[in-house]
Amino acid sequence: MQDTDRDLLPEGLEDRLPPDAAAAARVTRAALDVLDAHGYDRVQPPVIEFEKSMASRMAGVQPRRMFRFVDPASLRTLALRSDITVQVGRIAATGLADAVRPLRLCYAGQVVTIKGAGLDPTRERLQLGAELIGSDSVAAAAEIVAVAIEALQVAGATGISVDFTLPDLVDTLAEKALPLEAGSIEAVRRELDAKDAGGLVAAGGEAYLPLLYAIGPFETAIAQLAAFDAGGALAGRIAALKEIAARVGGMARLTLDPSERHGFEYQSWFGFTLYAEGIPGALGRGGTYRILGKDEPAIGFSLYPDPLIDALAGSEARRDTLFLPLGHDAEVAARLRAVGWRTVAALSEEDDASALGCTHRLEGTEAVAL
Repeated sequence: MQDTDRDLLPEGLEDRLPPDAAAAARVTRAALDVLDAHGYDRVQPPVIEFEKSMASRMAGVQPRRMFRFVDPASLRTLALRSDITVQVGRIAATGLADAVRPLRLCYAGQVVTIKGAGLDPTRERLQLGAELIGSDSVAAAAEIVAVAIEALQVAGATGISVDFTLPDLVDTLAEKALPLEAGSIEAVRRELDAKDAGGLVAAGGEAYLPLLYAIGPFETAIAQLAAFDAGGALAGRIAALKEIAARVGGMARLTLDPSERHGFEYQSWFGFTLYAEGIPGALGRGGTYRILGKDEPAIGFSLYPDPLIDALAGSEARRDTLFLPLGHDAEVAARLRAVGWRTVAALSEEDDASALGCTHRLEGTEAVAL
């Protein structure tokens, strides 16, 4: 019987072909170069770790979304990483525990989940980002947001917008200003996140209804949030948001949705989402958090640039490529590569320069356009 599916890939996984792979490499390199220029040192954690380590390092990571299997050496459960941030947290808490703080680290690599998110079947994605460990101050938050915007811009994104949120908003208000029963807090969070006024009232959060209108362009929304905060419970948060906005306002369009919680399950007082013109959905998220096990403050961001890569690959310009005929001068070819030429060497007389995608042909010591 003929095997008709031996070359199929599992659902949600795909090969990156030229020029997509080239675009992916350029986006990754461009973003990492920005992070390096700002003092973020790259780390490369393994793609597989003990499940217990990854699942317990940071709240919000869901073990059921990770591929798991038994390690034949230790007989312990291993997991294929679904998020690199938790691995960076482990590195900071162990191998770099004695490093001077604030510690700036960056990373890039593939992550895999058992199933896609929502209607998107993709199960493998490129994740790259940065973590500033040892501080979750306003200054640290402003730096991280600015670096994230710059990384996206240099990578090729345009029309960037940043949406701020306050992940601990309900907890802060429920503590004193607008008390809630312990059993109602999660329901109020959920209905605010869903922007469901009726559900919010039913959950006992009628006093929180004005938050549904403190949404939109930053200057307007922050004014509405300040007007709502008559008791001053959010005064510190509002002042912090204004300071961050003043630092990055000239770099991107800013909006505010203070009650947004989706994707910010483990963030503490500040979170943000990154978007770009012409790219569907969010390109990344970030915010403040604490590394579990060490209880150390940190702030960072993760970019998932695959949609940007797809968009850039579609408009990829043809690269100049030099065809090297049989018997060419190897030293001349080496010098040309040293100054930036991309070369393709003939392996037989039948090799055709145009068919191989070349734009030029080496004739003696000169590159001649085809």
